[in-house]
Amino acid sequence: MSGIKYSETAEFRKDFKKLLKRFRSLNEDLELAKQAAIELYHVRGLDNASVFEIPGFSKAGIKIFKLKKFACKALKGTGNRSGIRIIYAFHEGDARIEFIEIYFKGDKGKEDKEKIREYLRECM
Repeated sequence: MSGIKYSETAEFRKDFKKLLKRFRSLNEDLELAKQAAIELYHVRGLDNASVFEIPGFSKAGIKIFKLKKFACKALKGTGNRSGIRIIYAFHEGDARIEFIEIYFKGDKGKEDKEKIREYLRECM
């Protein structure tokens, strides 16, 4: 049992659904990423260079992170360098993670900073 509760924004669900059509293993891959990267970092305090805090976006009790090393089985031969990125908020007080954005680096180079700002505005 990890102790972390997971949720996702409507925007994340929409992005995820779109990517799932192209990368069929995404559901399974996300579950693995939760255990092998997110929980390793936030619960056990082990940094395997997968999770990075995005500077300038943390608010009281909420930190924004990017998961870079995301293994996608549908992208054979790429390992954890699949190019899929996940942006999420870690709510420190209640050990909760909310997924904000998922994207394929081949489609879009960087996270949507305005989407992150909007998320933080809604949380305050």
